[in-house]
Amino acid sequence: MFHDILFLILGMVLIIAGGNYLTDGAVSVAKRFGISSLVIGLTIVAFGSSTPDFVVCFISTLSGKSELALGDILGANIFDITLVIGVVALIAPVTISSEMAFKDLPMLALSSLALFICADDRIVDGTPLNIVNRTDGLMLLSLFVIFMCYTMAMVKRPAVKPLSTAPRPAPRAKERSVEKAEAADADNTRVMKPWLAAACILGGLAALVFGGQWLVDGASGLARRLGMSEALIGLTIVGIGSSIPDLSTSVIAALKKQPGIAIGNVVGACIFNVFFIIGLCSTISPLRAGNLTSVDFGILVVGSLMVLLFGDVIVKRTITRGQGAILVAIYVAYMVYLIFSAR
Repeated sequence: MFHDILFLILGMVLIIAGGNYLTDGAVSVAKRFGISSLVIGLTIVAFGSSTPDFVVCFISTLSGKSELALGDILGANIFDITLVIGVVALIAPVTISSEMAFKDLPMLALSSLALFICADDRIVDGTPLNIVNRTDGLMLLSLFVIFMCYTMAMVKRPAVKPLSTAPRPAPRAKERSVEKAEAADADNTRVMKPWLAAACILGGLAALVFGGQWLVDGASGLARRLGMSEALIGLTIVGIGSSIPDLSTSVIAALKKQPGIAIGNVVGACIFNVFFIIGLCSTISPLRAGNLTSVDFGILVVGSLMVLLFGDVIVKRTITRGQGAILVAIYVAYMVYLIFSAR
């Protein structure tokens, strides 16, 4: 058991470190070729934040451990949507922007509903086996393409000019300062020397490959020794471990009085996890849900819908501390249920 735990911890450390180095190196290369910071944030940084989940899911799929793959994404998204957003709201009430209220939060709810429909065949189709097949995977990938195209279109859309033609120097100066601050937050990676960027990319890839394999082997061995299913290990240890960076990043952003950035990072990662990661892996090989139940998928849907209601309907686009406490309570109750269900 000691070796399984050691491989699990070392694998988790390697994939988190590898993801960071790979992202920093890729961002540096992108900057050197003149790619805009916004495009970098929407592609490389977004992928980098979900790298641990992608590596675990991808290697688990290739190893025939589809329960671990699905459990990791499901556990990570439940962790992010309920606990991380809840903790951020407890630290400081979160004001939701109009773009997030009309685009990101509905897309988050759609991704959770899509995963529920694709994976819970016992309820949706009445079949005895829950599985995300290749048709489901292609549908999820199509939704990912639509989401990215729409996001890029929103980025390129010109700002609406005010009706008044009178000059407003003070607001424009303020807008420029805000834009500079946002650019600094989204573009805080320095341009490395070419050899250093290449070393970060290659080293990050190597750490991801070895770390992912060690984590999957350690988690599978631990599940066998403890008599737990791979799905339960994915929902708890692997899912939580791969999402710890999201929790730390979001908490730091909230403490720096930027809770909106913290929420945006989490919401984007959850959408990416379902549409791209599950879509790609299930297209490569159908993913069997195994011991994952309607309760697990239902908690994800309930959490997403509550965030949508809190952020878009109730209290004028603000997630309050009370609502954050509700989200945290949902996660705690779900963990208690997992412990006593003893799958």
